Amino acid sequence: MHAIHDARRTAASLPWDALADEIEALLRAGAARVPPRIVMPTGDGSVLFVMPATDGTVAMTKLISFTAANAGAGRPTIQGEVSVFDVASGERRLILDGPTVTARRTAAVSALAARHLAACPQGPALIVGAGVQGRAHLQACAATLGVRRFVIASRSAASAQALVQHAHSLGLQAESVADAHAALARCPLVVTCTPANAVVLRGPVRADAFVAAVGAFTPQMRELDAGLCRHFAEHGRIVVDTRDAEHEAGDLLQAGIAVAPLPSLQDVLRGPQPPRGGPVLFKSCGWAGWDLAAARLALRQGA
Repeated sequence: MHAIHDARRTAASLPWDALADEIEALLRAGAARVPPRIVMPTGDGSVLFVMPATDGTVAMTKLISFTAANAGAGRPTIQGEVSVFDVASGERRLILDGPTVTARRTAAVSALAARHLAACPQGPALIVGAGVQGRAHLQACAATLGVRRFVIASRSAASAQALVQHAHSLGLQAESVADAHAALARCPLVVTCTPANAVVLRGPVRADAFVAAVGAFTPQMRELDAGLCRHFAEHGRIVVDTRDAEHEAGDLLQAGIAVAPLPSLQDVLRGPQPPRGGPVLFKSCGWAGWDLAAARLALRQGA
């Protein structure tokens, strides 16, 4: 027997603080085995992703489609599921909603990185992009970092206002701005989570800024201006989510920045902490290990 969780139940099984803690525990243990994900273009900018991972006890595979054209058609851009197995018996234990897992684990990773890297993790926070990831990051920053004030920027004024209203429903302060750059001077915490088909942030950023760049996950995609990326490299620090970013971090690759020497989030958690100073860029591309952490937590929550 296995349980099937819809989007609502999947979200309920992945509370923000517990999910960030689970991801940190997985990285510190270093026992996850995560082969390179299969990325198969299916035409017209659409992609099918197959992402397996195991820790020797739990195994899971996320199978999702990414259809960029759906953004303007009223359909979700990410669809699919996460199948979770018990390694010892081979039994399928759980099926989770793929888009919900993707949204929550991505935002939880950003919040985890901010815990350890941000000079001012309590914000105020600027969120550039008011879609699914914008909403997830707003919730994660509020629940995990204690952020109470948000500034929302989006190409769609209606989407920005909808996210502002969602923030108000959670008892948070929020406002929308037409120009993201206008808020950089007052927001030390920044998240970019757009479709990454155009540069949305050029800077300048504050000396104590922490920017989580989430939207770009292929060499062709980018959200950050090349000059801004180089500013982080020269005057602050760049951390990538995993070593896979070496061939996926379009923001950095298009800026001519060598990704291989950069520390990963696991390096940050398992190594000595360098003194803080200058702005920090956290470049996130995604990794099946985050989905594995979500699967482990969801199994325990349902036990």
